[in-house]
Amino acid sequence: MFETKYGYFTDDGKEFVITTPKTPKPWINVISNGDYGMIISQSGSGYSWRTHASLNRITRWEQDLIKDEWGKYIYIKDETRGDFWSPSWKPTCKEPQEYEARHGQGYSIFETKYFDIKTNLTMFVSKDDPVEIWKLTIKNTSEKERKLSVYTYLEWNLGAAPDWHREFHKTFIETDFLNDLNCITAEKRMWEIPNEKGQHWNRNWEYTAFHSVNEKVNEFEGSKEKFLGQYGSISNPNALITGEISNTYGKWEDSIASLKNEIILKPGEEKTLIYLLGAVSKKNTNESVSSLVKKYQTVEKVDEEFEKVKDMWREMLSKFIVETPDKALNFMLNNWLKYQAISGRLWGRSAYYQTGGAYGFRDQLQDSQIFLYVDPEQTKNQIKLHAAHQFKDGSVYHWWHPISELGYKNNISDNRLWLPFVVLRFLKETNDLEFLRENIKFLDGGESSLYDHCIRAIHYNLNHMSQRGLPLIGDGDWNDGMNAVGTQGKGESVWLGHFLYGILKDFSVVCKKMGDLANTQRFMDEAEKLKENINKYAWDGEWYVRAFKDNGEPIGSKQNSEGKIFLNAQTWAIINGTATQTRSESAYQSAKKYLFKDYGPLLFQPAFAKPDPEIGYLSRYAAGVRENGGLYTHAGTWAILAAAKMKDPDTYKIYKSFMPIYRGLEPDKYLAEPYVTPGNVDGPDSPYFGRGGWTWYTGSAAWYFIVAVEGIFGLKAEWEGLKIEPLFPEDWKEVKVKRMYRGKQLNITYKKSDEKKIIVNGVKIDGNIIKPELFEESFLEVEVLF
Repeated sequence: MFETKYGYFTDDGKEFVITTPKTPKPWINVISNGDYGMIISQSGSGYSWRTHASLNRITRWEQDLIKDEWGKYIYIKDETRGDFWSPSWKPTCKEPQEYEARHGQGYSIFETKYFDIKTNLTMFVSKDDPVEIWKLTIKNTSEKERKLSVYTYLEWNLGAAPDWHREFHKTFIETDFLNDLNCITAEKRMWEIPNEKGQHWNRNWEYTAFHSVNEKVNEFEGSKEKFLGQYGSISNPNALITGEISNTYGKWEDSIASLKNEIILKPGEEKTLIYLLGAVSKKNTNESVSSLVKKYQTVEKVDEEFEKVKDMWREMLSKFIVETPDKALNFMLNNWLKYQAISGRLWGRSAYYQTGGAYGFRDQLQDSQIFLYVDPEQTKNQIKLHAAHQFKDGSVYHWWHPISELGYKNNISDNRLWLPFVVLRFLKETNDLEFLRENIKFLDGGESSLYDHCIRAIHYNLNHMSQRGLPLIGDGDWNDGMNAVGTQGKGESVWLGHFLYGILKDFSVVCKKMGDLANTQRFMDEAEKLKENINKYAWDGEWYVRAFKDNGEPIGSKQNSEGKIFLNAQTWAIINGTATQTRSESAYQSAKKYLFKDYGPLLFQPAFAKPDPEIGYLSRYAAGVRENGGLYTHAGTWAILAAAKMKDPDTYKIYKSFMPIYRGLEPDKYLAEPYVTPGNVDGPDSPYFGRGGWTWYTGSAAWYFIVAVEGIFGLKAEWEGLKIEPLFPEDWKEVKVKRMYRGKQLNITYKKSDEKKIIVNGVKIDGNIIKPELFEESFLEVEVLF
């Protein structure tokens, strides 16, 4: 399905099969179990970590999307002929007789053939253990007996990455070889993060890393210099050329791990080797190198674990399933968007364009909305985690690092508001009002109910308004790149006004439910004042201004030659209803005219050709790139909600315009993976208009899913129940959706009809809101005639 010269989707959309290693950019998979993670590209490169991809990196990797030559590699050498190659292509880059790399949910598989030796390399992370598993099956397809040597190779990082001063960091690493386990271990006597006394450079790395194989090791190597040779390279290492390997380990090397196994294969014979790479915590007595190595010694045990991983993903992702006439939409909603948001953004928090590892206060809160559709309890846990990173005055960390708990606090003005925003979404989805009473600690001492955490966040923003009654932008709002607009404390954010208005209106309902009449009234009053002020000061005649600088000059106005119209200021005026109907129509048509392009809705137009020091770094990007006049996919998704609210019949056409699968049909223009959303696509001011980038680690994955569910399928959780208001393309006659809602499974069938009605378990309901509590059954059969 959707085949190009680089690959295709399998018929069920669960795998993307890459048919050449030379893709336009590295096409990767982010594989994580929520703690341990690894990234693997189609070339076989990548890196591994535990808990935090930057503070607790296990293997070395350098960000270079051109070379893509850092990773954990396998070499196979024919001892008779002297040829050697890598079953995943990198690092030797020999021309394969056959090549296929398959990325799936929780695993990647390389099936290749070189010099008549066929290999299958299956790589995945254990469901629950801090270990990745490589199952390598080698088959002799020639008519001669083959004597082969198989080598692994990886460089230890062990701590914060990148280890930019390698000559310093290597002096703290110590390796060992455990003969009885066929295993190299590695430890580090220095970790860059503070110890329990707050001292830097005075803490052990608190793990033991290990790399093992299930067969008797013939030789091993722990020295990079001895493996590669001085001035040698990973594509042509000295150990492979000479066959010499030194069995070196200890404290005085630039430490690597390489295991060598010798095998002889008769014609048609095959052999399987099982490699492990992991890291056990010295603080956890339930974890040990020995127990993990022994656990995964057999093919049967590895296959059993592989099935557990696939079953976990299958079960989780199947909680929400669609069947539409558009296979591409089915593939994205049923598999890849949920997987990207969970494995890439929430669990791994890392990818090739941004190695990450931290939690962003606003970022992972928004991402956690994906769990509302498959496991709301995990959204609940994410909310609690973020609420615990709030201060008593309502302010929050912009981001923080798990493990060290070091965080960065700034005055970006929208961060704190995402807490009540996501809480509102959770409450409408689950009706779990008791959650609001749960006590959660503050960073600076004391604790209070989740409800109070949300109230403090809202109050903080209400206490930081301009003299005109518009929100102060502070160090930026949703767009961090507008970091200079309010440096003097006077700059105003119009987008934030739209956003805050919606939260005030919605949270006043929560206040009323909680019996908090004072805040109920205050929020309603503040909302109306805010709406009035936005329309008084920010309407520019045909659209809304985006922001005002410290000196009062507008951004996103007809007065501006660059950055004349911004997307978010129009879409959120419509989404949250700050605009009148007339202004909604004008703002939407303006956005459609100037911003909706062939490859999705641009963040603004025209791009900034030169930096504006009174706006910030978004104006310093090259024109048309990322936030400077490109499609910033996260913001682009919100245009779908606005289009749906305006009942635009082109809504699905707009959605499709930046769907990765369709964009991927022009791979040499698009460049990015066709199975996940990119963070950005170059706009028309770039010579590379249509080029995708910053894939995987982007908040657009969850939102691209949500806006399809709410904007296209019209399934929106409200206080009263699940509202159904579809906006399908004209030629769609029948659509099916399986969706969990408030503990019940809804099997929804949409059918095109002259009559508009909704039937639940054979009974026609009044209106278009399903109240699941009215039905005793746990399965609701819903028929929607539209």
